[in-house]
Amino acid sequence: MINLFSNQTKTITGAAIILGAASFASRLIGIFRDRIFAHIFGAGAELDVYFAAFRVPDLIYNLIIVGALSAGFIPVFTKLLAKDKKEAWLVTNGIINILGLIIILLTAILYYFTPQITRLLVPGFTEPQLTATISLTRIMFLSPLILGLSSVVSGVLQSYRCFLLYALTPILYNLGIIFGALFLVPRYGLKGLAYGVVIGALLHLGAQLPVFFKYGFKYKPTLPFKNKNIKEILGTMIPRTLGLATTQLNLTVITFLASTIGAGSVAVFNLANNIQHFPIGIIGISFAIAAFPTLSQLAGEDNMKQLTESLTHTIRQIIFFITPLTIIFLLLRAQIVRVLLGSGNFSWSDTILTSNTLAFFALSLGAQSLIPLLVRAFFALKDTWTPFLIGLIGSLINIIAGLYLKEKLGISGLALAFSFSMTVQVAFLWFLLRQKTGSLNESAMLQSINKISVATIVMALFVQLIKTPLANIVDMNKLWGIMTQGAAAGIAGLLIYALICKLLNLEEMNQFQASLKHKFVKLTHITRGEITEADEI
Repeated sequence: MINLFSNQTKTITGAAIILGAASFASRLIGIFRDRIFAHIFGAGAELDVYFAAFRVPDLIYNLIIVGALSAGFIPVFTKLLAKDKKEAWLVTNGIINILGLIIILLTAILYYFTPQITRLLVPGFTEPQLTATISLTRIMFLSPLILGLSSVVSGVLQSYRCFLLYALTPILYNLGIIFGALFLVPRYGLKGLAYGVVIGALLHLGAQLPVFFKYGFKYKPTLPFKNKNIKEILGTMIPRTLGLATTQLNLTVITFLASTIGAGSVAVFNLANNIQHFPIGIIGISFAIAAFPTLSQLAGEDNMKQLTESLTHTIRQIIFFITPLTIIFLLLRAQIVRVLLGSGNFSWSDTILTSNTLAFFALSLGAQSLIPLLVRAFFALKDTWTPFLIGLIGSLINIIAGLYLKEKLGISGLALAFSFSMTVQVAFLWFLLRQKTGSLNESAMLQSINKISVATIVMALFVQLIKTPLANIVDMNKLWGIMTQGAAAGIAGLLIYALICKLLNLEEMNQFQASLKHKFVKLTHITRGEITEADEI
């Protein structure tokens, strides 16, 4: 079993398929989690409390851990792995101890000041909501420390190109939260959700440890601040952390603004945001994570030609996959929301408000899916300041647009402001990355985009042609009727898209088919115990 989970993946597309499939399963469970939330609480004040309580612990995790790993640890560990494995493990120990110490100290300070921070974060909350938010936040402060350790382990697994186990851990995290919602909430109330978050974090860490130790890790209580590799990681971490701070500022301001719109607004925004992250996680983040070790290696070898080819190939794959999903989310948004969340206390008015918010999010699915890859391309080139500055500009645009649009469109206006800022960011990232690489093979990319556009237009027409008459055939007041209409229109649309892409001989379609075939054959060999020499490397 450990051998299966420690099996390495050689190609970016192959790794992305593994990550995408696992992410798909994880997102499905995440949607099931949100459906449970919606059923129990509806889009109301209690769910507002839960999402607001996540903000500060999530802030710590993203600033300290994600900043260090995405910008510094993985490139340095990957480089050392090829040259000096002993030093690689020394650096791993150092990062675990240093980041753990930072998180403990920071959490202790924030724990003490949680009441003051909460009142600043959600001024629109009632006194009972504030009290509950403070309580949940303090419980959830355990999760950044646990997930921080787990993320360092994940960074090592990614560097070894061991993506399967890494991709499965979010499923365990969500299962912990679901356990809290189903079994702990009836006994402990809202605190049960916070306990579920901590349980999920423990599962996230524990599942990876056997493979982590198999690779050769041995814990040492050391704080090597003077180590040059540690200094490099911490140095690149600073601008990345600042960049993530702008993203967290975005979310904090959105929570602040949403709390002033009315009860349930924070919940509606987060529920719609979670749904739109389904395709982003499966496509954008999966490809970005899969590509990062390769981009880092090519940048370390100063092989700019191959780096550009790998980067542009991955960009085209992302565009190929995310474009039809954007159409699905725009044309079938109400069906998606009602099927996923329409249960118990989640009313039709909640459905309409959430689906409208989802539509504005969907406008930037392409931009949001490309940003993780483009940012990692800068990181591979040891440039962490440019993404920070672009992220800062995007955050300012989001805040200004959000202040204006919330008065015009309510909570949906915050989603539109978010999409606008994401589109601006991807444009800046593209332009400045092109200055570094000299070219992103735009001519070849344009040929693919033209074919994808034709397939997308035909697909959209078919979705509408199927969706409209089905509404008169099935019972749209029943879950099965809504699901039948949405599934039939969506599946037919995707099949038409794939068919048109195949008829147009789209390169990305052919590569996807080849990768699927290769992965199927490889997994069949593993299942039968016929692991080849290449699989062992």
